[in-house]
Amino acid sequence: MPTATDRPFNQPLGGNDMPRFAGDATMMRLPRQDSAAGLDACFVGVPMDIGTSNRAGTRHGPRAIRAESCMLRPFNMATGAAPFAEMQVADIGDVAINTFDLKKTADIITAAYDDILSHGAVPLTLGGDHTLTYPVLRAIAGKHGPVALIHVDAHADTNDEMFGEKIAHGTPFRRAVEDGLLVNDKVFQIGLRGTGYAPDDFDWGRKQGFTVVPAEDCWHKSLTPLMADICARIGDTPTYLTYDIDSLDPAFAPGTGTVEIGGLTTIQALEIVRGCAGLSLVGGDLVEVSPPYDTSGNTALIGANLLYEMLCVLPR
Repeated sequence: MPTATDRPFNQPLGGNDMPRFAGDATMMRLPRQDSAAGLDACFVGVPMDIGTSNRAGTRHGPRAIRAESCMLRPFNMATGAAPFAEMQVADIGDVAINTFDLKKTADIITAAYDDILSHGAVPLTLGGDHTLTYPVLRAIAGKHGPVALIHVDAHADTNDEMFGEKIAHGTPFRRAVEDGLLVNDKVFQIGLRGTGYAPDDFDWGRKQGFTVVPAEDCWHKSLTPLMADICARIGDTPTYLTYDIDSLDPAFAPGTGTVEIGGLTTIQALEIVRGCAGLSLVGGDLVEVSPPYDTSGNTALIGANLLYEMLCVLPR
């Protein structure tokens, strides 16, 4: 397999070469590749919803995100980033999960990401429910050691168990702490909100050293200063970015499984992702897009844009 240094950089298929509604349904209409060999970064889908506790449908998330990504163009007009001029990027398809066994699926995901990382590629994941972040972090930490984490979400996802199960979409970050995958004092949870079972529902993470930024602390303000502070505190530590689409207010992103009012805006979402520029990002994901509840496609469209913005802030 040729490397990025001895072949032209892959480019998204342009709208004047093939109508936007036609052509291969890959992320941004990039070339499809079977593995991450020769790539600097790759888009990969994890089509699962067997870890969800409320609305299902996120198994269809990667396909919907890819479909809505057809309007994205290669140059970022706001930031000046031109990722396809500097990196070899492709869509490597979906992880073949076991749709009937969540624990086996977690192991399948970790093995798939071990392979991606063995090629030196940075994975950007199209979810899928938030369970997937735990097995991805197992692979990421296996490659880079414990990582800093920027976690954007309406929910803390630090439950000890759900219906007696240790692995589910509400437990990934407790499991990650228990497995030593995170640099706890460099974990930042942004946008948490909603109702709870007890006053201390968001405090488990704080007790581990996490910084928790509730949604109410984000209302009516730019998050650019917050991200500058986060970047200063993370420094050069390898960092993973996980973005749950339900961090956004349902006015923007209704197509998700566990909606909460009073959420972030799309402008704040862009400030968060763009604010990661300069960090040593070693991976990222966009999770919990549920197309059955996304009648306009706007939730998937936002997801596609945020994944592109993640690509634009990778170290290269």
